[in-house]
Amino acid sequence: MKNLIIANWKCNPLTLNEALDIFESAKKQITEKGLKNTEAVICPPFQYIEFLKSDLNALMLGGQDCYSQEKGAFTGEVSALMLKNSGCQYVIIGHSERRKYQKESDELINEKINAALKAGLKPVLCIDQVSQLEIDLKDVSYKEVAVAYEPLWAIGTGKACGIPEALDMNQKIKEVLGKDAIVLYGGSVKSDNARGYIEEAGYNGLLVGGASLVPDEFFKILEGVDLI
Repeated sequence: MKNLIIANWKCNPLTLNEALDIFESAKKQITEKGLKNTEAVICPPFQYIEFLKSDLNALMLGGQDCYSQEKGAFTGEVSALMLKNSGCQYVIIGHSERRKYQKESDELINEKINAALKAGLKPVLCIDQVSQLEIDLKDVSYKEVAVAYEPLWAIGTGKACGIPEALDMNQKIKEVLGKDAIVLYGGSVKSDNARGYIEEAGYNGLLVGGASLVPDEFFKILEGVDLI
């Protein structure tokens, strides 16, 4: 199984030119240096997706969220099928910022996961507690999703989770879902701590926020993880 690195750009950058520069820089470094054991997924704001194309097996596109319905009178929403038709293969669902600011419930997140699967996307479910899995993944096979553990206090703070705590959470998640579940770590991931979460804490990949907007730093993460 290859390491899975998800880049969540969040509400960044402000212009298409900046988005193209970041994406093309990452693409160039992957092309020149190559990745043997790692797949990278870039999740930009929706309006940039159509402009960011990759013919690399190691670089794919994902959405940052999707709506629970396929289409209809839902102003401002983006459906999973829209993401799929725009070239996405993955979609982040249940990120803590959406749970907090958009008041998303576990029931709604479950609906979104099912909508993503129906559209042919691979959901990346974000959690900070194992208890969320029961409703979020109700009637969903763990083999159909990737689960990203993100401790709330580590997101955007620069205070990454310690390896022992990360390992403990990884083990608890896999006790619930099965040892073959794809589990990622997210929360203040940088090039100097990335390898530890995979090499020592046993994660199958990473969900990277701010560092993914800095091409050189993001590739250092990819390169370091690829050596494992």
